[in-house]
Amino acid sequence: MSEFIGDYQAPQDLLKDKIILVTGAGDGIGKTAAKTFAAHGATVILLGRTTPKLEMVYDEIEAAGGPQPAIFPMDLNTATIETFEHFAEAVDQEFGRLDGLLHNASLLGQRTPIANYHFGTWQQVMQVNVNAAFGLTKVLLPLLDKSEAGSIVFTGSGVGLKGRAYWGAYSVSKFATEGLMQVLADELDGVSNTRANSVNPGATRTNMRATAYPAEDPKSVVAAEEIMPTYLYLMGADSRGVSGRQFNAQKR
Repeated sequence: MSEFIGDYQAPQDLLKDKIILVTGAGDGIGKTAAKTFAAHGATVILLGRTTPKLEMVYDEIEAAGGPQPAIFPMDLNTATIETFEHFAEAVDQEFGRLDGLLHNASLLGQRTPIANYHFGTWQQVMQVNVNAAFGLTKVLLPLLDKSEAGSIVFTGSGVGLKGRAYWGAYSVSKFATEGLMQVLADELDGVSNTRANSVNPGATRTNMRATAYPAEDPKSVVAAEEIMPTYLYLMGADSRGVSGRQFNAQKR
């Protein structure tokens, strides 16, 4: 059962002194989330594939007066468990803990029937959307457990709750994302202060959306800034004890 908390009003200092990792932070929802978290006091770790994009986000956060962020370039498509382990060691040395993890990075893949789907593309989508999220979560759980109340937020989708024709690996990967979140939340229940939830952003004005719906007027869907209340709620203290739940960032 999906929930809606999109009218949440976040205190300005909601994330003061928090350390939050955002994957896919160079563009779209990830970029907006990183800037929003920083505006509410968080030190944001920007993880993404394209260094110049991450540097632009870094500069925008600094120009807005936010805490100095950190940049970690990483291609999730080629990353191995060793890549993730080295990254976790670097975060541990730099910060000593992690308070939040937003799994935002995703690949769309092809919009085509299963019968025509390219196997290599299928593998790439699963690697970035599922395997990388698992790998990062696995290595970062010890750092999240060092937080008073760690929060892991997975990015879901409407096609990850009900399959639709031609959404292929993206849809299947989002079903897997929901499963990963639910299994993890159940395992953490009663033994950890870390919580795990998922957010379905809904139709949002991003490059991925434009690729999926090339004929759509971008102005007909909401900007990423408008869906941030849900992300703030799940990263902040007001969602302590909330785990294993699926949230819609927009009203249905």
